[in-house]
Amino acid sequence: MPPPKKSAPVITLGETPATVAAKAAPSTIEASADDSDDVQEEEITKKIETIELKDVQEKEDKGEEAHEDSQQEASHVKEADFVEEEDIGDEDPREHLNVVLIGHVDAGKSTLSGNILYLMGMVDKRTIERYEKEAKARSRESWFLSFIMDTGEEEREKGKTIEVGRAHFETENRRYTILDAPGHKTYVPNMIQGASQADIGILVISARKGEFETGFERGGQTREHALLAKTLGINKLVVVINKMDEAEWAQERFDECVTKLRPFLRSCGFAVKRDLSFIPLSGLLGHNVKIRVEKEMAPWYEGDSLIAHLDTMHIIGRDALAPLRVPILDRYQERGTVAMGKVESGILKSGHKILLMPTHTTVVVNQVYINDQPIRTAKPGENVTLRLSCGLDDIHKGFVLCDHDTKEEGPKAIVSFVAQVALVDTLEHRPLLTAGYKCVLHIHTITQECCVVKLLRPIDPKTGKPCKKSVPFIRQGQSVICRIEVEQSICIETYERMPQLGRLTLRDEGKTIAIGKVLTLGEKKP
Repeated sequence: MPPPKKSAPVITLGETPATVAAKAAPSTIEASADDSDDVQEEEITKKIETIELKDVQEKEDKGEEAHEDSQQEASHVKEADFVEEEDIGDEDPREHLNVVLIGHVDAGKSTLSGNILYLMGMVDKRTIERYEKEAKARSRESWFLSFIMDTGEEEREKGKTIEVGRAHFETENRRYTILDAPGHKTYVPNMIQGASQADIGILVISARKGEFETGFERGGQTREHALLAKTLGINKLVVVINKMDEAEWAQERFDECVTKLRPFLRSCGFAVKRDLSFIPLSGLLGHNVKIRVEKEMAPWYEGDSLIAHLDTMHIIGRDALAPLRVPILDRYQERGTVAMGKVESGILKSGHKILLMPTHTTVVVNQVYINDQPIRTAKPGENVTLRLSCGLDDIHKGFVLCDHDTKEEGPKAIVSFVAQVALVDTLEHRPLLTAGYKCVLHIHTITQECCVVKLLRPIDPKTGKPCKKSVPFIRQGQSVICRIEVEQSICIETYERMPQLGRLTLRDEGKTIAIGKVLTLGEKKP
């Protein structure tokens, strides 16, 4: 069985296309270049008339990972290929939440993550003392808590998270997976993969003078992370104003950060009263993390501690009755093929046959594991490790596990689709989005090079509806319905049918340039 995996990294993500085999199902809308544009636009219009196009972040209420290095965390699956029936348990009835920590580099995400695990009893005192000695030896005394999540040598030496760290903790009411995303702009693709797994986002802001401003101004990662979080389907955002001990718990500093953040987060699509909450804390000292901050320290704060607040948050949109969809995050070889993923919809059962897309391969789920334990079934929202009957080369990151037999419309393998995208940023030397624009597509766990082959209709900024006339290009701040092609077959869904597999991000030269949603699925690979 797989060896114990390292407790931090989840994903190593490159900017190269996934190796995806091509075999396709019939298309919903044929989008080949030979099609009549008039016929196609009429079909597209019919398809999108019932879809609200006002904003790409709306309609969210309907609602893990590296390769070699990550193979030391994901599942301490038992040392046998066969699991005795009496060892297989039922799923824990407590709700499971995936929480991702995002924000600018040096905001304190890894330190906060580490202290959460320590305060929740997941790390013992002896381990903490060992990390304190190691941090002191590196002349990084205040970094010791971050070593809980940052396990790589380079991460500890530079004090910079590179991969997404993952760990687990529990409360009386819930089970949590905590995802510590890198804050440096170089590792935004890793952040995207971490955030795509999350139900709730924690945006970590530094209250230290100058650090908040650096992260929030143009070029800082606070803005990009918040926008990506909403685009990736995170509807609830907890904004923690960290390092309040360095601001002497001044209400004025807290209010200043909140006042500047609210309008921007609203522009990202978060409803201030419904979707946002603001919590002051000290991740290093643990104040207001598990236990509410003392009145003597912050008499002006009347809210809950971070953990108490998380326990009260309501998550909607998980559908156990919907078709099974499990995007693959990673796979490796250990006495057979082992894969990791998150159940986005439907029910996953040990012993059942499933369909592996986009190759239309039938495989058997020999065993499902959650947090190292073999279980019979897994419902939506669960992070699972699977022992599969296929070979290692038969499955790759970005593949999707689906129902084998279903009365519903089956999954499709396509190389083109129509999407509505909003151009949120541009490169200095590429200020326009035109037909032929090549960039990198991120959609669920897929990372693949793509090409915007045609701009179909711009979106009227006043009405949010598609205009009748096409345009040759759009500028930053504008939106358009366009056709996108990829080289290798992928399995995705329309946003209307399954938002988790229908949200997309386009990036170019390390910068997020567009966000969007899939409207229709196009052609299969010839």
